[in-house]
Amino acid sequence: MQKLARDGAEGLRVTWVGAGMNAGLIAIKAVGGVWGKSDALIADAVHSLSDFITDAIVLVGVSMGRKAPDRDHHFGHARIETLATLWVGIALLAVGSLLAYQAGLDIYHHKVSVASWSAFSVAIISIVVKEWLYHYTARAGRRIRSQAVVANAWHHRSDALSSVAVAAGILGGIINPSWRILDAYAALLVSFMIFAVGLRTMWNSLKEVADTAPSPEVLKKIEQCIEDIEGINSHHDLKVRSAGGVHLVQFHIIVDGALSVWRGHEISAQVKHCILRDVDDVGEVIIHVDPSPR
Repeated sequence: MQKLARDGAEGLRVTWVGAGMNAGLIAIKAVGGVWGKSDALIADAVHSLSDFITDAIVLVGVSMGRKAPDRDHHFGHARIETLATLWVGIALLAVGSLLAYQAGLDIYHHKVSVASWSAFSVAIISIVVKEWLYHYTARAGRRIRSQAVVANAWHHRSDALSSVAVAAGILGGIINPSWRILDAYAALLVSFMIFAVGLRTMWNSLKEVADTAPSPEVLKKIEQCIEDIEGINSHHDLKVRSAGGVHLVQFHIIVDGALSVWRGHEISAQVKHCILRDVDDVGEVIIHVDPSPR
């Protein structure tokens, strides 16, 4: 329970850091876009606003999803974090679609803007800050095994990528006025990348909601632990589901019916220790000890 609380606190901390930096970037990009005469940078400020919104979603998801089980939620609150991850994925899909639509219109109408070096500088600052936020948030998300925090990290990276497109378009327009349309093509490419990340994030969340089993590799590692422990004759009914990016495992093991209750419990404890040690992202292991038939 203490670890659950610590992980939740870390998830909240990194998300608050991201929210604070996003708020600053929104203001800087908006002012820089107007001052530097860059429509692309103003649009990028709107993209940062979507990051700010997903930060709020993740804050709610992590703070509620990491709560310990209670009388009304016997299996904990991890599904709330799964739903938060789903909404982050939907937000990424929406951002990718809107950027693609706007880029397509700009290409069709051959719309260009005459930006300045100040706008280019703001775009570079955004790239550096958002890429740092991606690595900072992703490391924390993997450490506390939070899919919502990892998904939010990818939203930070999507903002960094869109700023790369903005910077490339501004720089191209400054160097050669005939290249200004490159901004729209770069934005279109980035929108496809954002859409792909959003689709993967949403799909993984939906699989959790549907209690989809993990990969065969995960199941094989669990079965290997069962087979390596002496005293187990066989096993059956292995079931694994995930919630909030954490695997919940349950199965039956069959041992000699003449064994003491203490020895049967010791064998199950050895199996549980092996699974928690060798299999990533396992949060709970429930083992039923059955006697072999006489």
